[in-house]
Amino acid sequence: MEKLKKWQLLQSKMVLNHPWCQVRQDEILLPNGKIIDDYFVHLKPEVALILPITANQEIVFVRQYRHAVKDFFIELPAGSFDPNQESAEIAAKRELQEETGYTAKEINKIATLYDRPSKDTNRLHLFLAENVSKTSEQQLDITEEIEVILIPIELVFTKIIQGEICVAGSVAALFLGLNFIKQYHQF
Repeated sequence: MEKLKKWQLLQSKMVLNHPWCQVRQDEILLPNGKIIDDYFVHLKPEVALILPITANQEIVFVRQYRHAVKDFFIELPAGSFDPNQESAEIAAKRELQEETGYTAKEINKIATLYDRPSKDTNRLHLFLAENVSKTSEQQLDITEEIEVILIPIELVFTKIIQGEICVAGSVAALFLGLNFIKQYHQF
C-alpha cells in the first residue's frame, strides 16, 4: 500500500451545473505519468437512509418507480440533504416521516459508506430506528409516488436473495443494521 500514489489534479471545470445534476471534468496526471483529460466526476449530495423497525418486528419499506432503470424498487426510506443545513440524523428522521408517515423517537448511526467513489462524491449515512410508529400521513415531493410496505424481519434476507430487494444502500443498511440488533434481540 505504501507504493500506491494519489492522482494529481491538473485542472478542473464544471461541465454541467444544474440543481438536479452537477458534473465536473477533471484533467488528471496518473502516477505512471499518463494524463487523462476527460475524467468526469458526479457531484452528488449526501444521503441519509434509515432502517425503521416496528414494535411488531416489521421493517418499513417504500416501493417507488426509479426512472433511470425504468422499474419499481423496494427500498428503505432515504433522501438527500445538505450537511450545512441539517445533520444526517435529522435528515433520516425527516425522510422517514415524509415518505412513510412513521416516526422514530430515537435512532442510532449504523455506518457511513461511499456509494460509488470512483465517480461520485457523496456518502450514505445509515441509521437504525426501532419501535417506529405511524403518526401521520405521507408528505411527498412532486416527484414522489410511494407505496409503504411492511415486511417481517424474518422474510427480508429471502427477499434480498430472490432479488426483490436489490438497491445497494438498502441492502447494506439491512445487513449492517440487522446484524447490529441481532446482538441484542432474537428474530
